[in-house]
Amino acid sequence: MKPGNISLQTVKRHLPFFLIAVLCLLPVISSPIALVLGFTLASLGLIPNELDLGKITKRLLSYSIIGLGFGIQLQTAISASLQNLPLILGSIIFTLLLGFMLTKALRFDTKTGHLISAGTAICGGSAIAAVAPAINARSEQSAIALATVFILNSLALFLFPALGHLFSMSQYDFGVWSAIAIHDTSSVVGAASAYGEEALTTATTIKLARALWIIPIALLSAILFGGDRKRITIPYFIGFYCLAIAIAHYFPLGQPAYEVLFEISKRVLVLCLFLIGAGITVRKMRAAGAKPLLLGVLLWLSIGTSSLLYILYL
Repeated sequence: MKPGNISLQTVKRHLPFFLIAVLCLLPVISSPIALVLGFTLASLGLIPNELDLGKITKRLLSYSIIGLGFGIQLQTAISASLQNLPLILGSIIFTLLLGFMLTKALRFDTKTGHLISAGTAICGGSAIAAVAPAINARSEQSAIALATVFILNSLALFLFPALGHLFSMSQYDFGVWSAIAIHDTSSVVGAASAYGEEALTTATTIKLARALWIIPIALLSAILFGGDRKRITIPYFIGFYCLAIAIAHYFPLGQPAYEVLFEISKRVLVLCLFLIGAGITVRKMRAAGAKPLLLGVLLWLSIGTSSLLYILYL
């Protein structure tokens, strides 16, 4: 049976997986719990092999982010993006330069190091997926970078809300910090939604403004590594997200429907985190090895600490 074709027998055999997936669409399961449940099922070998989790997660994540656009005010989005533009640009440049130096210092594979740096600098798996073909990275290089980023994303989902409360951060400040310091959009949204509604709106807006830099970074990477600029993948969902914000702004009569779409999108994101957790196995964690994980942690600590100090004291 080809991956993606699901029979009734498959559903019965993997009933816990499908039941939890459905429960993730209900308020009874939070983002961190969804991730843990997914990882637990993966560790127990209870994930259907017929499912292409990566493809399904990518598609659902794109749809849910577009849906979130219907709950974000246009002026708020513009204001948050422009106000934090220096932080967005500064964090990207700082992370990429530091990643280059650390890769050299650790005597680590250059392409894998660059993929981890790009994933940390912009938006995790999406950035890695866009940059990898541009620099002609091998599949194992991409896999190691993705595993490293996913492991740290999982930790961020638990750590960041706790740290936000520890430092008594406002909803707005936490939204900015999570958008800058957490890798993937899914984990940013998960952590921010756990913190509050304003944090969610701010984090989503700034994270996707940051994600727009995938294209120039991928182009620059292709030039530096002598890759193929024609193979760069563009995250089109960002454009549709902006379109959703514009529709909600210029056609306010549809507000009741926009609110429903916004709430559904938040629950679908929890499902995405469950699927991401289901794709993180002990084997993948071991495959990441010590050096890539060390590089990822050093970059993450650097951008997390420096952006936190910038937000709190500047």
